Amino acid sequence: MSCRQCVQEVTNYIVWDSHEAGSYITLAKLQKLMYLAQARHLAIHGEPLFPGRFEAWAHGPVLRSVYNRFEKYGWRSLDEFVPRPKLDAHTEGFLKKLLDELGSFDARQLEAMTSRDEAWLAARVGAPDCVDGRWEGLISETLMRDVYRRQLKLEPAEV
Repeated sequence: MSCRQCVQEVTNYIVWDSHEAGSYITLAKLQKLMYLAQARHLAIHGEPLFPGRFEAWAHGPVLRSVYNRFEKYGWRSLDEFVPRPKLDAHTEGFLKKLLDELGSFDARQLEAMTSRDEAWLAARVGAPDCVDGRWEGLISETLMRDVYRRQLKLEPAEV
């Protein structure tokens, strides 16, 4: 199996964990955490954590299915009740470690991190200036993997 979990399970875990921690989570923060989880999983394990490609929108990477699910909240906190999803031990441990490190950051802090991301910047080349910032340029998973392997100081991936 090339992907460990579905997008909804990973999304639900991040929202659930944020609620459990009493942390404020918006759609923007969720999108950044989803992106960072995917990028790190690609870097460390050489495969995606979940299926789905990120688009390079003006304020950072966006997974369209997650956007569509939560867009009604706009910039408000995602206060939807989400039960704790059942994840395999690998995925839960991986996400817990990521959230312990980055879960206390707000959306602006995470946006500052992802706005320097080489994979996002490469996908933004040619993006038009538009009111809502949407851009369907897809972010390369290969570039995500390579960028985060360098950031995490990991050996180059096997080809």
